Amino acid sequence: MIPFLLGNRFSWIGYKFLWLWSWIFSKLTAIRYELYNRDNIQKGKSYIFVSNHTSFLDIPGIRLIIPGEFRPIAKKELLKIPVFGFIVKTGTVVVDRSSHDSRKKSVEYARKILQMGISMLIFAEGTQNRTQELLQPFKDGAFRLAIDTKTPIIPLVVIGAGKLMPPGKLDLKPGKIKVIAGKEISVEGLTPEDQRELKQKTFEVMKHMLQQNLSSNLN
Repeated sequence: MIPFLLGNRFSWIGYKFLWLWSWIFSKLTAIRYELYNRDNIQKGKSYIFVSNHTSFLDIPGIRLIIPGEFRPIAKKELLKIPVFGFIVKTGTVVVDRSSHDSRKKSVEYARKILQMGISMLIFAEGTQNRTQELLQPFKDGAFRLAIDTKTPIIPLVVIGAGKLMPPGKLDLKPGKIKVIAGKEISVEGLTPEDQRELKQKTFEVMKHMLQQNLSSNLN
């Protein structure tokens, strides 16, 4: 936590520790994270990572697959969780979704982070998926930010986390979780009018990634 308190200049050290924490967490809980297509992520390049979200167990796997540091956008409610809430406050971009001013300030801060060459992580569904659908409808924020800042998108899908620790529950089971990185989605030449199309394209790519995995498991 200390590097985050010292500001963005030292935050990369904090993310080294977060990687180590994720690895140790995996070993202690007997949760095996399998990482796929890491070569789709170019080291030293900033992206907006767009991921699905089914469990708190998504976070360690995402940290393990992304090289270097990044900043997740986190909802204000996570600040209430003991210990974890402090990490959220110091290592993420916190937004109060009920406040227009908070959302606006969060977007401006996110732009500054991207200009520093640091990636962003956004759960495009806006909350953990508690439905039987593969994905919930996406919010606009990630795609508006990508077009405004000319930052490419990397889609991520996390598979199996919801079964091991369902949303809203503290039950934790050992098992396997897959984290898959999709190919880069370019935003070059796109304007704000293309936001809806970019959102739909990312949604379809991620849905296909999830469907592909389900088909391979059945076979």
